[in-house]
Amino acid sequence: MTAHIRPDLDSIPAYVPGRSHPGAVKLASNETTIGPLPAASKAIAEAVELANRYPDNQSGELRAALAEFLGVEPANIAVGCGSVALCQELVQITCADPADEVLYAWRSFEAYPIITQVGNATAVTVPLRDHVHDLDALAAAVTERTRLVFVCNPNNPTGTAVGRVELERFLDRVPGNVLIALDEAYYEYLRMTPGDHPDGVELARNRPNVVVLRTFSKAYGLAGLRVGYAVGAPEVIAALLKVHIPFSVSRVAQAAAIASLEARHELLDRTEAVIAERDRMRTALLAAGYRVPVSESNFLWITLDAATTEFAEASAAAGVLIRPFAGEGVRVTAGDPHENDLFLRFATDPATAARFARAGA
Repeated sequence: MTAHIRPDLDSIPAYVPGRSHPGAVKLASNETTIGPLPAASKAIAEAVELANRYPDNQSGELRAALAEFLGVEPANIAVGCGSVALCQELVQITCADPADEVLYAWRSFEAYPIITQVGNATAVTVPLRDHVHDLDALAAAVTERTRLVFVCNPNNPTGTAVGRVELERFLDRVPGNVLIALDEAYYEYLRMTPGDHPDGVELARNRPNVVVLRTFSKAYGLAGLRVGYAVGAPEVIAALLKVHIPFSVSRVAQAAAIASLEARHELLDRTEAVIAERDRMRTALLAAGYRVPVSESNFLWITLDAATTEFAEASAAAGVLIRPFAGEGVRVTAGDPHENDLFLRFATDPATAARFARAGA
């Protein structure tokens, strides 16, 4: 006789990370190809010497550093094992009944449906409009059962973003008893005009039902250490701390994050280089006839519809792993120039372009 396990888990798909293969260029996981900032590497080495000791479960020093950086109080900050852990904790603190609804656009971050079902809540989705969040439709989908709304901005996997004006209008339409999570994992790559640049932390200052999620996994290059943070009202943060898995943010991760914040002036050059490559790739793909929306992240989305899987397999055969979303399109990370060149040689080759470029038209 085997132990009883929740029967509904059979219907939950496991999270599928981007593929890896020895010798292949990996542009499938939105990683930063540059390693951690030098100061962070030094902090990592020093923190390892104390790996026999438990980390600070409250992440007090990191929360204080983040509070100073963002101009908030430590009580407004929670730290988690990557921002995805905080996403799951948000479901835990808002949903207590299977009828409770978690609302989000689709397609968006593929962890949302998983953590919603794991949290024994009901997922409600609203289609993107031209690869961008349809905030009017999202606001209209809020019901008396809605407990949590995720807005991934910039959106993963399409890379698109909505501006401050549109986002403010949406936030003001949602009832104050519904928690809105602005998932800004790719915030550091946003380059919208200053007047419409959507800064979730600023938007949340006078909106206690808004919580902002950011991470050190992307622009800071700490994906392997798993550290993210939430910024919100003290009541929301206090609830997150109650469901936080003890000691889940390691001593090494906390030390690296603190050092990264202290060296953040070095971050701009890194992000500018990634953005330049992203835009160069998009220009080449558009010229070859592909449909590629404007990206505000460190990756590009190529609409391929039914040809998606075939295109991804052909790319893998050419030595570049990308992320397919069957029947919809592929997500391609902006990597090092030579990696991007290898992908572009494949994608823009006349034979490849003739075969695939109009697939998503």
